[in-house]
Amino acid sequence: MSPVKKLTVGLGERRYDILIAEGLLRDLGSLVRPLLSSDGPVAVVTDENVWGAYSDAASASLAASGVKFEPIVLPPGEGNKSMSGLATVYDGFAGLGVTRNGLVIAFGGGVIGDLCGFAAATWMRGARFVQVPTTLLAQVDSSVGGKTAINLPQGKNLAGAFHQPSLVVIDTGLLGTLPDREIKNGMSEVVKYGAIRSESLFEALGRRPGPELPDVIFECCRIKGEIVERDERDFGERMLLNFGHTLGHAIERQSGYEGYRHGEAVAFGSVLAASMGERMGVTEPGSAEALRRTLALHGLETDYPGDVSELLPALASDKKNLGGEVNMVLLRRIGDAFVRRTGLSEIASALEGLGRWT
Repeated sequence: MSPVKKLTVGLGERRYDILIAEGLLRDLGSLVRPLLSSDGPVAVVTDENVWGAYSDAASASLAASGVKFEPIVLPPGEGNKSMSGLATVYDGFAGLGVTRNGLVIAFGGGVIGDLCGFAAATWMRGARFVQVPTTLLAQVDSSVGGKTAINLPQGKNLAGAFHQPSLVVIDTGLLGTLPDREIKNGMSEVVKYGAIRSESLFEALGRRPGPELPDVIFECCRIKGEIVERDERDFGERMLLNFGHTLGHAIERQSGYEGYRHGEAVAFGSVLAASMGERMGVTEPGSAEALRRTLALHGLETDYPGDVSELLPALASDKKNLGGEVNMVLLRRIGDAFVRRTGLSEIASALEGLGRWT
């Protein structure tokens, strides 16, 4: 196993560690054992793809440390991040006798992490959980920070809760079995971190060869952890992490959450947001083009092929819509982002001409 890199998210009584290393899944049992306060079963929430690939390794590690567990295995896909998926997880918790003193392990990508985290947050008013992210997107972003949610027909992540994990275990070796599309999906979030906070990371991502993935994961988790420490509940600085997401979520909704992966939609949304900022005169010219080049270098499409006017109804129902205004994350320049309350009519005007507009 490679040396373990450790970060701590300092949130007082809710502080927790992020551990990053190749082969860390082998130590899962010994890592979660100290978190157990009873001999009750640990629920492992996962999906068929992840459990099919890694059940032997995870099971052996947990059993070797005397951790009693049962898996709750869901079909793969965004469709599980829903009321029906939540009901399935609740049924599993009830059947296993999970209590608020128990422990839940989210073993999968962003969908499993968000769903399992929300189920843990609301089960008996809060059960502890551990994140074991298996995709690049989850490892660099969604597993850290305690945002949990499910989607509703009216919009993405509308039912959610802040519920910090007790531990995040990131085995970078799990990325070796991911299809190319999932690596690209995660790289969109990596580029986001460079765009909003680290010009040096952004520049490194624009070179070939770029930085190694373990170093990228560590840097993204470091940036996010520091932001979460200062603004856990998303009232200020943490909003910067939504760069590209407001429009990206609208694109996902337009596609019925099936046409684009989350990172692919965020890539479109990031370029649209940077282009909007340039048209508004608040973003340094050339920023959108720099984003296009870097995202494209990592295999992501950057020019949204749909009609951007069709995104406006989704923006109107976005949870960040406050009285006809949306907190848009824009760039001053690469590495420097800010939040701007922006009216829907101004967004429509700035978007006009950036995609098919009828």
